[in-house]
Amino acid sequence: MVEEGSGRPCRGGGVVNRITWASVFHSQQAAEKALKAVLPAVGVQPPKTHIIEHLLMLLRGKEVDVGPVMEASRLTDYAVEARYPDFEDEPSEEEALEALETARRVVDWAKNQLSRLGVNC
Repeated sequence: MVEEGSGRPCRGGGVVNRITWASVFHSQQAAEKALKAVLPAVGVQPPKTHIIEHLLMLLRGKEVDVGPVMEASRLTDYAVEARYPDFEDEPSEEEALEALETARRVVDWAKNQLSRLGVNC
């Protein structure tokens, strides 16, 4: 069902902003994939998980400093919720921009770590 004139789908009587949902979901995915790219470089097999905090814990104590990207754990909620937005809490544009900036920092961090570890990407 689409709210007339908005082009946005309705779920459970509420309107879901597909742009912010897509943005936060893809930000979470970028951060997750970037962290998973670093894991083999430090000798850890990437697990099948969307829980960023778990990935950060696997990296902690290895040859990398995860301190600068610990904030990425807050993106975990967007892994599943963004795919099934049938509840009331919709990410705001500000949240989407914050998630995007966090993802950019994680990707940049991962590239730096991989370069430092001698992995060309």
